[in-house]
Amino acid sequence: MNIFSGSKVLITGGLGFIGSNLAYSLVNYGADVTLVDSLIPNYGGNLFNIYGIEDKVRINYSDVRDQYSMNHLIKDKDILFNLAGQTSHIDSMQDPYTDLDINCRSQLSILEACRCYNPDIRVVFASTRQMYGRPDFLPVNEKHPLRPVDVNGINKMAGEWYHILYNNVYGIRSCALRLTNTYGPRMRIKDARQTFVGVWIRQLLEGGAIDVWGGDQLRDFTYVDDVVQAMLLCVINNDTWGRVFNLGGESVVSLRQLAELLIDINGQGCYKLKEYPPERMKIDIGDYYSDFDLISKVTGWQPTVTLAEGLTQTLDFFRSHKAHYI
Repeated sequence: MNIFSGSKVLITGGLGFIGSNLAYSLVNYGADVTLVDSLIPNYGGNLFNIYGIEDKVRINYSDVRDQYSMNHLIKDKDILFNLAGQTSHIDSMQDPYTDLDINCRSQLSILEACRCYNPDIRVVFASTRQMYGRPDFLPVNEKHPLRPVDVNGINKMAGEWYHILYNNVYGIRSCALRLTNTYGPRMRIKDARQTFVGVWIRQLLEGGAIDVWGGDQLRDFTYVDDVVQAMLLCVINNDTWGRVFNLGGESVVSLRQLAELLIDINGQGCYKLKEYPPERMKIDIGDYYSDFDLISKVTGWQPTVTLAEGLTQTLDFFRSHKAHYI
């Protein structure tokens, strides 16, 4: 990873869950890291996320919707990890225009800043498996039809395609990673805007019952360190540009099994099975797990952290730092 030593790196959404974990790795590799974050309360940014490296990174408190800020910030950077986004599926249905601004229009503005001011930059975009919708087959590979079931999935799909278009037409080296259920230290746990696993962690640590909607749906999960590794590998491999890749996990479990595993690791707790609320049932995708063979062939990436290991590390982190996240 010597390519990152001395590299000027910009991370949008840098005070968020994945962005901050990525920042830790880049600092360890000797990169010059700038974090962009608006710290809008509902979007997951948290200054405690960079505790221990706060004097080793720069922070720019900007919104990716601010074209002038992005024009300035992108000018001298070698690499852009474009992670800022609105992640809540329910919020996207209740406030579709904000989701449109952040996940679609802002992505076009960022790419225009790259085209106009820094066409040599390399860009990794955090996309989502949500754009597949309800799967026709499992595991889902990149050739599966794209049929988003909510506004968030449609806007993220447009944002992804802008990145591929700018790669193909303007030579802005870009690729996209379709993330599945990412979990780990520094994720949002106060609500389900980022991941339901975060809410489960909080419920468990507060001594309450985990609320499991449905229970039989199958899912795969990716530990955040594995996601960070995939992003770094995409930058150093020239065969990734202009392509989209699924990420996934090393095991597939039902939501019920996940709750039981969490309780077992925690040493205590319980869960309650609940029916899906109607507003969520309409946009639920049923069973989902990824085929990540393509990124494995191109970059050599494989998930290395087992679900049990990842959940153990996550629980340990929030036992120590829960006060900063609720």
